[in-house]
Amino acid sequence: MNKESAIRNARNFDEILDIQYGKIGDVKRDEFETRAQYFVISETLKSARHEASMTQQQLADKVGTKKSYISRLENGKCDIQLSTLYRIFEDGLGKRVSLLIG
Repeated sequence: MNKESAIRNARNFDEILDIQYGKIGDVKRDEFETRAQYFVISETLKSARHEASMTQQQLADKVGTKKSYISRLENGKCDIQLSTLYRIFEDGLGKRVSLLIG
């Protein structure tokens, strides 16, 4: 069975990911999972900033960083330290951050 057929016959999203990127723990799958997490953080940041009716510049000014850094975060183009993540969401956007490790 080729990859396309296997994907069409998959019963759930996890099976599709296994077929496309390998099992959890494989290098290709781990890279996908990492990129997916960056995407989630960037989209959450954009959404929270829009909800707060703030520009990137206003948020940057409020948390003491540069607009270009906020832009790179929102586009998933850079890593973020946990302390900075908390500062942006909690101090800048008034959102509570919780961390789940599983």
